[in-house]
Amino acid sequence: SIPKLQAARKRNSLNLLGLNEAELEEQFVRGDGPGGQATNKTNNCVVLKHIPSGIVVKCHQTRSVEKNRKIAREILQEKVDLFYKGEESDVYKEKKASEKKKQEKKRRAKENLERKKLFKEMQQLDNK
Repeated sequence: SIPKLQAARKRNSLNLLGLNEAELEEQFVRGDGPGGQATNKTNNCVVLKHIPSGIVVKCHQTRSVEKNRKIAREILQEKVDLFYKGEESDVYKEKKASEKKKQEKKRRAKENLERKKLFKEMQQLDNK
């Protein structure tokens, strides 16, 4: 089971709930992490809160405030969609599908590794 809000941030979702700007609270704060003076002296980190659900998103992916605002809104929209739709959300379904694909890939890799080990053992027995 995937925690619902961690499934957000998938790009291909089309059927998302819209955000009303009146329901958003936006702040600009100093970001954290590497970056030195560029990070420590500029308020280009966007903190966006969806008031009805209480979901908060913090975005500091770029140095541009405008890009961070746009990215924060995309992330928030996906999280709000997940919050209200739950398992019916496209974001959740995509995350489940990608997780299933990843597990299948892991399983095949493990099988191939086992086959290679078996093949090596057979070769060593033939050489003796």
